[in-house]
Amino acid sequence: MNKTDVFRALHRRRDPADPLVLPGPWDAASARACAGAGFPALAIPSAGVAASLGYEDGRTPADEMFAAVARIVRAVDVPVSADVEGGYGLAPKELVERLLAAGAVGCNLEDSADGVLKDPRQHAEWLAEVRYAAGGELFVNARVDTFLRGENDPERAIERAASYVAAGADCVYPIAAPVKALPLLRSGIQGPVNVLARLDGEGPSPAELGELGATRVTFGPGLQRRAAAAVGEIAARLAG
Repeated sequence: MNKTDVFRALHRRRDPADPLVLPGPWDAASARACAGAGFPALAIPSAGVAASLGYEDGRTPADEMFAAVARIVRAVDVPVSADVEGGYGLAPKELVERLLAAGAVGCNLEDSADGVLKDPRQHAEWLAEVRYAAGGELFVNARVDTFLRGENDPERAIERAASYVAAGADCVYPIAAPVKALPLLRSGIQGPVNVLARLDGEGPSPAELGELGATRVTFGPGLQRRAAAAVGEIAARLAG
């Protein structure tokens, strides 16, 4: 079984109280730390990589993002999925080729750009082209940005999710969905659901999110931001 098949299998037949938990490394060292802790797979956050390279979120050049993904993949033996934002304007075939060349087993793809939701039909068609180009070689996680962009009706997220699953997405990611909406999203979405968790202890635990409907739990750039804050505190003490 290759790494993509292993990654896909990790999403299947999960106990509700045991969702797939994927930490978000931003460089080779953090990836090794996460893999060393025993996580079976990793999910690279684009915002974490951007911060590590000195860019604002969403402003990392494609070449630098793919190079960062390749460095992380080389550093660990576990499957690695990568957030590649909206695809950097690449044609589906080229996007898939670059992801596979970097060694990624999967990707996150957003359905908004510059703060505006994309037309769901056009985006579903684009996802279908990505699916066709990838065949079974990539696990496609289709992000649903309705809650992030101020559309708080869960039905709008469910409608988009249905279009993306029909287009071949392996998983959907209603980012920033309120906790109270998770059971409804779970009941209305076919296939795995990715839920964003907090690292500050203020929100539900991964196990609790699983009970509410999460198949897998990710943390976005939360780990990188916590690490940066810790370094800042140490630096301040040294300077003092």
